[in-house]
Amino acid sequence: MTLKAAVIGAGHFAYRMHIPVLAARDEVTLDSVCRLGSEELALIREEFGFAFATENWQDVLSRDIDIAIISSPHNLHYEQAKAFLEKGCHVLVEKPMTLDPAHAWDLVATAERTERQLLVAYGWNYKPGLEKMRDMVSRIGNIEHVVCHMASFTRAIFTGGTLGQWSHVAIQPERSTWEAPDSGGGFAHGQLSHALGLLYWLTDLRAASVRSILGNAPSGIDLHDAATVRFNGGATGVLSGSCGIPTGHGFEVDIRIFGSEGSVLLDIETERLVLKLPDGQTETVEPASGAWKYSCEGPASMLVDIALGRGTNQSPGHVGARAVETLHALVASGQKNGTEFQITGGNQKGETA
Repeated sequence: MTLKAAVIGAGHFAYRMHIPVLAARDEVTLDSVCRLGSEELALIREEFGFAFATENWQDVLSRDIDIAIISSPHNLHYEQAKAFLEKGCHVLVEKPMTLDPAHAWDLVATAERTERQLLVAYGWNYKPGLEKMRDMVSRIGNIEHVVCHMASFTRAIFTGGTLGQWSHVAIQPERSTWEAPDSGGGFAHGQLSHALGLLYWLTDLRAASVRSILGNAPSGIDLHDAATVRFNGGATGVLSGSCGIPTGHGFEVDIRIFGSEGSVLLDIETERLVLKLPDGQTETVEPASGAWKYSCEGPASMLVDIALGRGTNQSPGHVGARAVETLHALVASGQKNGTEFQITGGNQKGETA
């Protein structure tokens, strides 16, 4: 079976990651590509051999497509992902899945109604060994408290610059995607979303309210985030995010989950996964060196596998939707000087796929 693929929003990351993953799969034909900018569009079409290229994403809806990757700016995800789900495609959408929580839950409902799979581009969810943390979490009783921290070396892309390690890439990041307050610019949507996508895959938690403060750039977007969370069921949580890691260093992701009968610690940077149980019992997972270094081949590869009738969606829509409503509340609370933001509405489903 050969799958026909479309890539909508072929920007820097799609060019560097998603398209090469699809191109390496013998089961995939690269049919359609869309982005603004005729020169960049022509470059991508020629390099990868797409059959069709356009600057208008709606032109692709008339094509015979099986799978679609939505990698456009954050504020365009909802309309585009919904259109391709309703067309009958399995869809991978970049994170954050949407900016509006209602839109995120509507995409979940649309995927269920059309019987298509909706994946969110959370690369860590597909790293070997991390699925063992889900089993560990099931052994610590009721979750009572969570610490979720992420920091990265991304100050430059949120403050008007570029990252040196990407300077050789032919397609550069669009500054408006990362720097525009009204389009989801800022660290929370652009980076902390990764850690929340991992937290909500590992647990069934769903935020009920958020209170936050933000450290903002002159443009008004957040560079640093600090939040307290009350989850449905009563658990408490602390969220932290920062773009302040100096260049030349890797990501920090630190998730600690405390339950009534034990605790689990995940530290991506030092490659530690530790389960602590009563009476001094400790279990650890030791991945191969570098196994948890961030990359995002997993989601696009799984999109292909799912369309072929195999594989498991490890970044399903409800995970992305729970992340979106948390991010929305975090930013909204920070913009109102830490006023508690209550999360209401949406699809109440929170089971882990």
